[in-house]
Amino acid sequence: MATRSLWRTRGKLAVAATALLTGGATAAVATSEDDPATALKLCTAVPVRLYRNTVTAASIAFDYEYSLWGLSEGSFEKAKVKHEVHLRSARKLQELCFKNGGIYIKLGQHLGQLEYLVPEEYVQTMRESMLNKCPVSSYDQVCEVFKKELGETPDKIFEEFDPVPIASASLAQVHVARTLDGQKVAVKVQHTHMTDTATADRATVEVIVNTLHSVFPSFDYRWLIDEIRESLPKELDFLVEAKNSEKCLQNFRKLSPHIAEYVYAPKVSRVFAEMMFRHGFVHCDPHAANLIVRPLPSGKRTILGKRKPQLVLLDHGLYKELDFTTRFNYAALWKALIFSDANAIKENSVKLGAGEDLYALFAAILTMKPWNRIIDPSVDHLVIKGDDRERSERQMYASQFFPQISELLRRLPRVILLMLKTNDCLRSVNSCLLQGSSVETFFIIGKVSSEAVVEAKKLQRKSLLGRLDVLLEEILLEVRLLGMQIALWLLHLRRALTG
Repeated sequence: MATRSLWRTRGKLAVAATALLTGGATAAVATSEDDPATALKLCTAVPVRLYRNTVTAASIAFDYEYSLWGLSEGSFEKAKVKHEVHLRSARKLQELCFKNGGIYIKLGQHLGQLEYLVPEEYVQTMRESMLNKCPVSSYDQVCEVFKKELGETPDKIFEEFDPVPIASASLAQVHVARTLDGQKVAVKVQHTHMTDTATADRATVEVIVNTLHSVFPSFDYRWLIDEIRESLPKELDFLVEAKNSEKCLQNFRKLSPHIAEYVYAPKVSRVFAEMMFRHGFVHCDPHAANLIVRPLPSGKRTILGKRKPQLVLLDHGLYKELDFTTRFNYAALWKALIFSDANAIKENSVKLGAGEDLYALFAAILTMKPWNRIIDPSVDHLVIKGDDRERSERQMYASQFFPQISELLRRLPRVILLMLKTNDCLRSVNSCLLQGSSVETFFIIGKVSSEAVVEAKKLQRKSLLGRLDVLLEEILLEVRLLGMQIALWLLHLRRALTG
């Protein structure tokens, strides 16, 4: 009965949505500071996009309600039908993302990394399309962007310019070119429609989120509006991206000299631990299409004779800075998570805004583990296996605690929300590479976060007694890390012996 009542509410919302949302979005556009021509484009684009959103949402909701009606819970037939509905719905959502483009494609990309929250059919559909099959701007449109920004077409600016892009993403595409002095370069060209659609998308999301919150008060994602308003203009400004890229490299040379040789990025997993806990300047969009692994250009080899790897970071449009206090508390939290320190987990979660009532949920979202596993002292307590049973368990918890999750996301500072997004991206990449996660990954996180905490305390404590206290903590840390390393070796030995 409750399900049917919810469906009737959905139906009313879907029927009324076009008129209601179009009016609100048009009002938002009408008050914008854009020129009349741009405002006219927006007044045309927003209703169309809202209509697509409404029709797709209603179609998906009806498909689930109608197809699963009357089927016994836990039956083979319901599992089979649910798989088919998941697949159809994922394809409808995929089509919507491609039609709307822009931030909708970014949404689809992130959805493909949430394997712990959404059904596998959605994850696979989005991964197969959103990362490497994004819409491409024509060469005429590329020339239009060049004329608008630089006053000339590509052939006048470059000695050579390949009109066919080597890659296309949600906001831009990349062409191979050669400068007049003979240097081979990659040229990133923004999609010509992005300025208009970005404003339309922002207005659309704002009205949808506010409307949903008024109908379903527990659905409070209004923080998303502020985040889009702040981050999207920065992602569309390639001068900001260039500065971010330069600052990223400078941070590694200055703050992480032990891995400065890896100019583009050091070894997998360590790069983002260094960014979060030491630099406080974090690349927040590290999905699979923005990472390239290649042999180290210097040709250096390991003791086994293999070429050393180098991780190349692409797309520097979305970065976030962590102030000293946030960086210190976040590093201290991850240190506590790695070493199963329940009191420190609570203390630092509360400092980061989770509150005393939701700190355990915050820890669970960060690690994708239930509380009893988080505080388990075994060395592999945070390792994600990636099997169906574990995935189903996570999705069940996500559904069960949805109101609490929404409240937590409302509370947390936006910078921490972006750290959660970054964690999702890295977890997805790690899962693809390792079919889950490894103990080594958490050893690296534990080592870098712990060292960052010690370094921060050295800066804070100036007295002799304070410095001695930090020195003692540093010695104890080295002992704990050594113990963890020995436990890792024993774990590998046991696995090798048991086949």
